[in-house]
Amino acid sequence: MLNSYLEFAFTVTPVQPGTDILIAQLGEAGFESFVETETGVLAYIQKGEWQEPILDAVGILSSDLFAIDYTKKEIAQTNWNAEWENNFTPIAVGDTCVVRAPFHKAHGVPYEIVIEPKMSFGTGHHETTFMMLQFILENDWDGKTVLDMGCGTAVLAILAEKRGAAQLDAIDIDTWCVENSQENVERNGCSHISVALGDAGNLPAQPTYDTIIANINRNILLDDMATYHRCLKPKGELYLSGFYKEDLPLIQDCCTKLGLTFVENKERHRWIAAKFVN
Repeated sequence: MLNSYLEFAFTVTPVQPGTDILIAQLGEAGFESFVETETGVLAYIQKGEWQEPILDAVGILSSDLFAIDYTKKEIAQTNWNAEWENNFTPIAVGDTCVVRAPFHKAHGVPYEIVIEPKMSFGTGHHETTFMMLQFILENDWDGKTVLDMGCGTAVLAILAEKRGAAQLDAIDIDTWCVENSQENVERNGCSHISVALGDAGNLPAQPTYDTIIANINRNILLDDMATYHRCLKPKGELYLSGFYKEDLPLIQDCCTKLGLTFVENKERHRWIAAKFVN
């Protein structure tokens, strides 16, 4: 029997760190999947699991520090694919890379990535993913060991392997993302990507990676930066995104204190992606 889901569309002001806090608390309350939006988040819970008192346990909803509104609607599980198929168009990143869904025709470019995102983040439509794909296209990955932290759909790891990376770890804290990443890795014929459930606490204690990709959000990046630095090899490269232009000085300051050197950044609709070297 197919399950029906309830979709809650939350509008959060200020968006950060409000959205991060809200997602964490909703996850503890029983919500299964999340899709971040420019104004907040879409959150999903099985209709059979829903009870009105669930939101009473979500403390941020009664906080004076944030203004949060939401709407609720029922969405059948079988309609989810149809919903994103109707809106998911292929994404061209320059002249050499296209990210498309399985039902799109092939484009015949050097780097063609087939992604079925389901409820995972990372198709190339969001500014941060697009800029990280640009960085991967512009830099050398041949023979490198790579960490894709907060991998979402694994689209970044997949492109990095296609660009020559030899060994890649793709990690996400969301079980749905891990399952989706594994499917996408297989779908794209990748054989050097290991997908795992976890967070920064699962990372090695010694320098392991030539390159680290982390497209998450400002607060998690700041909290985990020392861990990224710890497992990054000397002269290794660190690519960060998931934060706004106004947050770049905070990210730069954190990296500088750890001995990382700022190289450059990209900006797209106030979102930032930045490159650092160890």
